[in-house]
Amino acid sequence: MSEDAPRYVIGVDVGGTFTDVFFLNEVSGHCEVTKVPSTPADQSKGFIEGIRQKIANFADVSTVVHGTTVGTNALLERKGARTGIITTQGFRDVLEMRRRDRPNTWGLWGQFEPVVPRNRRVEVAERTLADGTIRTTVDANGVKRAAHKLLELGCQSACIVFINAYANSANERTALKILREIWPNNHVGASSDILPEIREFERTSTTTLNAYLQPVVASYLHKLEQALHDDGFEGEVLIVQSNGGVMSVDTARQLPVRTTLSGPAAGVIASGFIASEAGFPNVITCDMGGTSFDVSLVVDGQSSLAAQTSIDFGLTVRTPMIEMTTIGAGGGSIASVDPGGLLQVGPQSAGSDPGPVCYGLGNERPTVTDANVVLGRINADKPIGGKLDRLDVEAAKAAIDTHVATPLGLDVMRAAEAVIRVANSKMAGAIRLVSIERGYDPKNFSAMPFGGGGALHAGALIKEVGLKSALVPRYPGINSALGCTIADMRHDFVQTVNGILGQLDISGLDRQLSGLAVKGFQLLENTGVAFESSEVRFELDMSYVGQTHTVDVSVPLDFDGTNTGISTDIISSVFEIRYREVYGKPLAGIPVRVLNLRVSAIGRRPKFDLTMLAPADGVALEDACTGTRQVWFDNAFHQTGIYQRLPLSVGTQIPGPAILEQPDATICIEPELEGRVDRFGNLIITRNQKA
Repeated sequence: MSEDAPRYVIGVDVGGTFTDVFFLNEVSGHCEVTKVPSTPADQSKGFIEGIRQKIANFADVSTVVHGTTVGTNALLERKGARTGIITTQGFRDVLEMRRRDRPNTWGLWGQFEPVVPRNRRVEVAERTLADGTIRTTVDANGVKRAAHKLLELGCQSACIVFINAYANSANERTALKILREIWPNNHVGASSDILPEIREFERTSTTTLNAYLQPVVASYLHKLEQALHDDGFEGEVLIVQSNGGVMSVDTARQLPVRTTLSGPAAGVIASGFIASEAGFPNVITCDMGGTSFDVSLVVDGQSSLAAQTSIDFGLTVRTPMIEMTTIGAGGGSIASVDPGGLLQVGPQSAGSDPGPVCYGLGNERPTVTDANVVLGRINADKPIGGKLDRLDVEAAKAAIDTHVATPLGLDVMRAAEAVIRVANSKMAGAIRLVSIERGYDPKNFSAMPFGGGGALHAGALIKEVGLKSALVPRYPGINSALGCTIADMRHDFVQTVNGILGQLDISGLDRQLSGLAVKGFQLLENTGVAFESSEVRFELDMSYVGQTHTVDVSVPLDFDGTNTGISTDIISSVFEIRYREVYGKPLAGIPVRVLNLRVSAIGRRPKFDLTMLAPADGVALEDACTGTRQVWFDNAFHQTGIYQRLPLSVGTQIPGPAILEQPDATICIEPELEGRVDRFGNLIITRNQKA
C-alpha cells in the first residue's frame, strides 16, 4: 500500500438487531457510517459485512475497535461455558448463598440457579487467614483430584477461589500452577488475579463469571480475527471495556468479564466527548434500543464509574463499569393492559426476532415502535437499517386496537399515544433516578438521546422532566460505534489494604501503588498503540471504622515512575473533602479505615475534529423538506413538515412540530419545541420561546 493511501480507524458496535459501523479516515478526517443487520448466530459475519459496505481493501484499515455484546448475551441467556470451581473446604456454596438476597424483594418467593451447579464446585483443603497468614498449605493432590473430576464432568473452563486469597495469594498460585499442568486449554484463572479484593461473594462471582465467559469470548475473538485476516486486515484490534476504555484482544481473552457492558459504555464515552465539545458539560445520556432504555450521568464532561454491577439477579460483576440505569422501555417493549385495567409498557420485549408487529415477522402484541408508527412519527416507507422494505401500519393498528384500545375503551390513536406516554413516563423516572435522587437538578442538564429510538422521545422528556434541552448527535443510531473510535485505552487494578489510616505502612502503600502504576504503563506500552499521552489515577476506598459502605476517594499524586509521594496527611485531607461531598459533614473523633487501593493507567488515543461531521455544503430548511404528513401530538393530528436531517446547514432553525429523518434514526421535534443545527452537525432541541 502506498504511503498516501487512506488509513481508517473503524468502530463497530454489534447490537441485537443491527451492527453499526463508523469509519474515520485518519488522513482526510472524513467520516462515514453504515448500519447492517446483525447475525446473532455468528456476530463476526455481520461485523465483516458492515466493514465491506465502505472498505474495499482491508489493508487500508489501521485499527478496528469493537464494542461487543457476546459476553452480555452469554450471561443473560445463560449460554456461557461449562465451568468448574475449586474452592476452600467449607466454602463451595458462596456462589449460591450470595448476600442472602432474593429475586423478589417483597415476599419469600423466587429462585436463583447459579451458573455453576453444586456438583461442579469442588472443595480442597487449604486455609489462609484474614491477615494473610497461611494456616494450612494447599493440598496439591486434592487440587489434582479436583481438576480431574471437573474434566470428567465435561468442564471447559475452571477457576480457583480460596478464602482470603486477596490477603495472601500463595495457596491460589500453587493451585493454579498445578491446574495449568493438567488442564487442556488456557481457560483457567484464580481470584487473586481477577479480583484481589475483600468480600467473598463478589470475588467468587466475578472470578466465576470470568471463567464462564472465557471460552465463549475467546472463540468469538479468534473467529473475528481470522475473518479480518482472511480479508487482508493487518492492523490492530481493540475491544471496548465496560469502564469506557479499550483493551487488547489478548487482555479481552483473559478478562472477558470486563466486556459485559461494552457497547453501551462506548455510547456514553461518545456522548461525553461530543457534548463537551459542543459546550454541554452536563448531560444525561439516553440510549434507547430495541429492548431497553439505558441512562447515564455525565457531569463536567466525566462519566460516572460504578465499582460493581449486577448484570442480572445473582450475576454480580465487581469491576469498574460506567454507571447506568436500565429499564425495559425500548422500541420492542410490549404494551398490555393488566388485570387491574392499567396500561403497562415492558419489561417484556419483542426484541429483534420477531420484533414489533409492524415488522410482519409473527409478533401480534403491540410495542412502542408500533405506537410510533401508528402516530405517524416513524415513516413506514423508510425503515432504518435496511432490514425491511416497509412497515405494516395496518397490522400495528390492529394490534393496538385489540390489546390496548378495546380494553381501555379508547380509539386507536389515543391508545397509541397512551402507550408512548407510559413509555415516556418510565424514561422520565429513570432520568430522575440518576439526577434528582443524586442531588442534581435536571434543569442544569441536557438529554443526549441516541440509539435507534432515543431521538423520537427527546422532546417529550424535555417537557416531562424539565431538562433545559436535548442534544441529538449527528448519527444517533451509530453513536456507540463512534465512541469506539475515540475511547482511550485503560487498565484498572485493585488491591485490598484493610488497615486503619494511622497504623498504615505508608512506604508499603507507596510501593503497592507504584508497582501497579508501572504494571499499567507496561500493559499500555505492550499494545503497540500510539497514544497522544498517558496518565495514571490513584483512588482509595475509605470509610470510618464501623461503617459498611465506603466512599471512593481520588488521591492527586505526582507519580515519577518510582514513587507516588503519598502520605497520611494527603489521604486524611482528601478523605474529609470527599466524605463532606457525599454525606454533608465528616465524623470527628472516629478512626478512618482504608479498605482498597485502586490504580488506573490510561493511554489517550487521538480524537478527531467533530466539525468534520457537519455538512460541508448544507442546504436550507425548505430544500431539505420531503413533504408533510399528519402526525398525532397531544390528542390531535398536526400537519408536520418532514425533512432530511443530514443535509441541513449549520445554523438552520427548525420549528416544531417536525420530523427529521436519516438512515440510522428518526428525530421528532414536538409542538412548542424547536431545533437548531450547531457547528458540529448536532441538533439542539429547546423550548420555543413563543410557546
